Amino acid sequence: MKTSLPPTRSNSAAPAAPSRKNAMTEEQTPAPAVVAGTAPARLDVSHLAKSYGTGDKAKTIIEDLTFTVAVGEVVCIVGPSGVGKTTLLKCLAGLHPATSGRASIDGRVINGPPPEMALVFQDYNRSLMPWLTVRKNLVLPLRHLHLSAQELKERCDSALAAVGLEHAESQYPWQLSGGMQQRVAIARALAYRPEILIMDEPFASVDAQTRFDLEDLCLKIRRDFNMTILVVTHDIDEAVYLADRVVVLGSKPARVLRIVDIELPTVRDQISTRALPEFARQRTEVLSLIKRPA
Repeated sequence: MKTSLPPTRSNSAAPAAPSRKNAMTEEQTPAPAVVAGTAPARLDVSHLAKSYGTGDKAKTIIEDLTFTVAVGEVVCIVGPSGVGKTTLLKCLAGLHPATSGRASIDGRVINGPPPEMALVFQDYNRSLMPWLTVRKNLVLPLRHLHLSAQELKERCDSALAAVGLEHAESQYPWQLSGGMQQRVAIARALAYRPEILIMDEPFASVDAQTRFDLEDLCLKIRRDFNMTILVVTHDIDEAVYLADRVVVLGSKPARVLRIVDIELPTVRDQISTRALPEFARQRTEVLSLIKRPA
């Protein structure tokens, strides 16, 4: 029997508190292809800017950023190293307040960690607790939800199944490969039942083959759970392979240079998709924007 997380709710209704209980379903309809401009915006970034310090010592990191992420869409953010991508994610996750402008979910301004959002970070070595088993790492962020033991078990079982780690629940992170540890980090986010998943360089610390596997896992999560996903990455090929749209940041302070619609088949494959002339064309387009003189 296939178990899955509940699908993302429509933009028309305000999300419930994170302690909601959702029924598990045996089958789930794959998410439809997202066509730019046709789906409602779930995450809306409007003229957002972030500075540190005050007065003459103030340093502006990002300025006047505007873009949206639609329901069920995968959007990748790319740009030169140090341009402010991680700072932007911290603002979107409610960890840092914006200096001006705003980011909102379903029209609600983000002024703290949104209950419907989960984050996956690059450094799984720091995000996983090495003294806890895989299952206990999944349970850790769920404690404040006051779930029953049965629901905790169901959430963990479903999340581990989604990332193919049912066999590893009693192992410790240090007993797993790097790719498996990052799968644990993704499973922990899934167990929280997020509607929006934000990933900060999630596959940068693994080898190339494992990276391909994790990219396909990310697309599977979107397809199976109709999840809205925002990924920051330095890897241009990864951005083109994963995304419905790529937001290219440039300059300092950071601004949006262009939002590139990715014109690739909805179902993607590491070999056939990357061999397409359109893949090469769009990779070149994104790379030329990043390499363009400021």
